[in-house]
Amino acid sequence: MNTLLYWATSIALFGFALAMCCAGLRMLRGPAAQDRVLALDALYVNGMLIMLTLGIRYGTRVYFDIALLIALFGFVGTAALAKFLLRGEVIEP
Repeated sequence: MNTLLYWATSIALFGFALAMCCAGLRMLRGPAAQDRVLALDALYVNGMLIMLTLGIRYGTRVYFDIALLIALFGFVGTAALAKFLLRGEVIEP
């Protein structure tokens, strides 16, 4: 791996980790449930981006598969939480 790619991925990983810390803080201290759902959404997006950056850095495809699973489960979880906040139930009879 060349030096420029190494430093670029290091800086990107630091930025994504910092963004995850900020989103985690918002999730713990959020004044409303909607803020917490948005913070959870930001957490899974940043987790997915960390996996993609690690996949680029180490050159393996496993990280890309993990990032795809994180995106899939994060989207379904966010949609379920948004529906719960709107209607009070996730599964309608």
